[in-house]
Amino acid sequence: MIALSGLFLAAFAAATIFPFQSEAVLAGLLVAATHPATLLIAVATLGNVLGSVVNWVLGRYLLAFRDRRWFPASASQLDRAQAWYGRYGRWSLLGSWLPVIGDPLTVVAGLMREPLPSFLLLVTIAKGARYILLAAATLAWL
Repeated sequence: MIALSGLFLAAFAAATIFPFQSEAVLAGLLVAATHPATLLIAVATLGNVLGSVVNWVLGRYLLAFRDRRWFPASASQLDRAQAWYGRYGRWSLLGSWLPVIGDPLTVVAGLMREPLPSFLLLVTIAKGARYILLAAATLAWL
């Protein structure tokens, strides 16, 4: 249970705006073969999606503070992000698994008031597919 909890926490933290690595944890647990791969993928996906929901909530309510000095984005950055999301829309959430841009994308989805059900569906598909591919690659090396 400690391994699964650690995987969940690593995946959760990796999806937030804080830099963290979950892929190495999943790969290590897959190689150890102490748990079924499907369970590990499900736990990692759940943790990563819930971490993305934290980003969505931050985006949803953070815009009210855009006039504050500590706000993490300038007005021009915010305008660019909103224009980009406005152009590509919810389908851009399929890129939420990507390094560097994926996590900010989930914050922007909250800023743009993306409905939670569509957010959850698209982010779960993206994050789940990434972990499935990682597991397939890791297990192919064994």
